[in-house]
Amino acid sequence: MEEQKNFEKLKQVLSSLGNGLEIKKDEPDYYYLNTNKKVKEKDMFFGAVQIRKSYVAFHLYPVYTNPELLDNISDNLKKRMQGKSCFNFKREITEEQLSGIDMLTQASYEKFVENGYIENK
Repeated sequence: MEEQKNFEKLKQVLSSLGNGLEIKKDEPDYYYLNTNKKVKEKDMFFGAVQIRKSYVAFHLYPVYTNPELLDNISDNLKKRMQGKSCFNFKREITEEQLSGIDMLTQASYEKFVENGYIENK
């Protein structure tokens, strides 16, 4: 099942991040992370990967609040964007796309640490 392969690859990108993130869901089709800092007494979303009906969705909230993070992503990855902070994959994710998502996710993590939304213990 191609969706499951994409899900596992994208989950690995999120699960490999450093300290300061809390797993809110870890299910076979849905992996969801919040930051460890509350904003206005609410948990702050960081990212998620979820198997949908015909694709896998990868959500990365820091690119919504810091759109400049998207300035250097490849056109190939931009084509996968749905909305301001979601990437959809219907076919098997390519190595180029996976590498781009990984770099973008790392940069997003670093930006949230810099902005004080993640307390890196």
